[in-house]
Order: sequence, then structure tokens, then C-alpha cells
Amino acid sequence: MKNILALTVFSLLFSCTDNSSLEVYDKIQRAAQINIKGYSKPDIIQMRLNGVPISVNGNTSYTEKIETQLNFVVDKGETDEIGIYNNQTGAQIAKYNISFDNALDYKDLYFFNLPGIYLQTYAVKPQVNLGRVGFEFIFPNLGEFSGASSEGVKGVLKRENGTVLAEFDHIGKKDFTAVKIYTFFSATAPVYLELYKIGANLPYTGSSIIKVTLKQDIGANMIVLQEKMENGILVVKGDIDVADYL
Repeated sequence: MKNILALTVFSLLFSCTDNSSLEVYDKIQRAAQINIKGYSKPDIIQMRLNGVPISVNGNTSYTEKIETQLNFVVDKGETDEIGIYNNQTGAQIAKYNISFDNALDYKDLYFFNLPGIYLQTYAVKPQVNLGRVGFEFIFPNLGEFSGASSEGVKGVLKRENGTVLAEFDHIGKKDFTAVKIYTFFSATAPVYLELYKIGANLPYTGSSIIKVTLKQDIGANMIVLQEKMENGILVVKGDIDVADYL
């Protein structure tokens, strides 16, 4: 009888224990699997997960083509950081905060780290036959200086005499357009890209059509458009050709 009474008292004491003292050690977690495809030139970079260097093919710093897969566990309520750094200077180039809620959005992480610009996109150099010219465009900082709220613009590529070479219905911030190809006609004459609002023959910003002067190279041209201010005037430049690095 005494043994039964003692067991009953022990059971009551245990059941009345404050819940705060019974911490749950198994946190809610989610597996994160991230496929990284990047490119950096000329800079040598280092990627870090929560400050720890990420090894790619046995190296903790890398340049040009960079491909690897990260596998780790994300705890609910916590954030893991993937940082990209210039290996020589230690300066942070970009960072990505991975949480329980957004881990599935980061199945693929693409980037180009080029002189003067960092692109969060994936691109493959298109095949263009001999004697032909191909153009595709991306406009990552659209609206930075113009204040334009749209996610894209229409582009019309022309010769100096006004002949239309190609039209691009949607040049956006995140992805390159499909390539448009025409026959090469001059080693010295530039071509011009006029930028309009999508679905209208109106300037995408301001009252005058913005023209981007472009050098045409035989083969693929993967142009990064950039809004800039020059002497207080908005201009759009197309000086960076990603195809030069691929």
C-alpha cells in the first residue's frame, strides 16, 4: 500500500511540473538543397554559409565557372546566410537569407559577378551561325533613376537609317530575353535600341524616346542595360556584354 501511495504522489508531482521546464529539444526543421551556378571574372570570390567558407571542388575561393550543391537544415524561426565575398578585399558582394519559410524558393541560385555589376540570373550563350548577329537583353536596374514602376520595357533594334532589325516585346529585370538574329552588315556601324512602354509606342519614361547605342559583334551579344545619370540627364547604357565572359 505504501509503495502504491508513493508511486501515485510521484506521478502527480511529475504531471504538475511547469511546462517551461520541459523544453522541446527537437526543433521544427526543413531541409534546404540549393543548386548554385555562378560565374565570376576577373574577381576571385568566396562563398560562405553562416560565415564558414563553402568548398567547391576542394577549393574555398574560385573564379570563372562556379557550380556546387549545398545541403543543410533550416530551423524554424532562424535564418541562415549565404554570403558572396571578394576574396582579395573581403568586401561582401551579395547575400541571401535562407529561412524555414523561404528555403523552397532557393532551390536554384544563379549569379554573374562581372566588373561593375552583379546579376542574379542564369544565362547560356546562344548559338549564332557564322555571318549572323544575335542580340538578347536584360535590364536589372530598370527604374533606379527613371522612377519607372514597370517590370519591363519594349525594345526596337534599328539600323542608323531606321530599318528595324528586331523587336523585343519584353526586356525585363530578371532574365535575358530570347535571342533575336539578323544578318551582319557592318564592322563599324553601330545599331540603336529604342526603349518604349510595353504595348505602346510611348517612351518608357519621360517625353523623348531613349536610344541605346550598341556595338554589334558577329555572333552572340548578351547586353546588360543600365540606367545612369550623366550631368543630371537620364541615359541608358549597354556597355556590358555577358557573352564576352562565356
